[in-house]
Amino acid sequence: MNTFKIIKYTSEYYNLWNDFVADAKNATFLFHRDFMEYHSDRFEDYSLLIFDEKENLKALFPANRIENELFSHKGLTYGGLILDEKSKLSEIIHLNYNLFQYLFEAGFNKVQLKIIPPIYNSFPSDEMEYISFLLQAKLIRRDAIAILELANKIVPSRVRKRGIETGEKQQLKIVEETSFDLFWEKLLIPNLYTKYNSKPIHTVEEMTYLKSKFPKLIRQFNVYFENEIIGGVTVFITKNVIHPQYISGNKAFNTKLGGLDFLYNHLIQNVFSNDKYFDFGISNENNGLQLRESLHYWKESFGARTIVQNFYEIETKNYVKLNQVLI
Repeated sequence: MNTFKIIKYTSEYYNLWNDFVADAKNATFLFHRDFMEYHSDRFEDYSLLIFDEKENLKALFPANRIENELFSHKGLTYGGLILDEKSKLSEIIHLNYNLFQYLFEAGFNKVQLKIIPPIYNSFPSDEMEYISFLLQAKLIRRDAIAILELANKIVPSRVRKRGIETGEKQQLKIVEETSFDLFWEKLLIPNLYTKYNSKPIHTVEEMTYLKSKFPKLIRQFNVYFENEIIGGVTVFITKNVIHPQYISGNKAFNTKLGGLDFLYNHLIQNVFSNDKYFDFGISNENNGLQLRESLHYWKESFGARTIVQNFYEIETKNYVKLNQVLI
């Protein structure tokens, strides 16, 4: 096996880390250290840099630890190994041998790996799916994600068209805002508390900070009826994918005013029509074992279709199995 050097991330690698993320074939701005560290107080970061024998940086592993388990960073939607476009499968097998051996010897028993959905990749990058199989990984979760391919859109259903027409008749107004305050305070926070007794993952202060760091990649669209906010959406923008991170509205937003249909149609047809994919997100609960049927159907009625995201648990002692793969 080729030898790779594993180094735990510290701030001295800030620029090197971010430069690698910018050019990686399977990374988004969520892996930038400015995004990862906005909630550094909630996680014990154990991110890793992986170098070859010539001291070239070959991969990153955004991660946090909880006792003797390592996780694809629990503060991120997706993760796994971040690779450059020149990476070859045999090299990545060698690299993983060294990585899991390092983790085993460091006292980690298991790794929970959160695979990045393939639509977010700039180049094909299913190496970790294959290597998870080689490591006899246990599939512990699988989510169904509704994806709309924007260059090959399916015509929305008649029900969605009626909602869009209702929004037009009610003269709803969509405004892109620079502030998140009104949406957070008037809609998102009270709605999450009432419905789920929970709070947004991001505070309004955190979201404001993140937008200051990524002003073109985080955008806020509010919907108004007679000058009153009735709904809104916070959008994360990556190279290939548009993803609504938060969506919320008042009781009349969609039931009477067609607001949600009207808003999503505006984003799909007008704002982001030249992008590749629109990610409606998951419709799952209970680690993927249950599907909110009506929610997923609503997404499909816009023309979205399903891909999956896999979550694996891998025993670090299985690194030895990679020694028998290449022939």
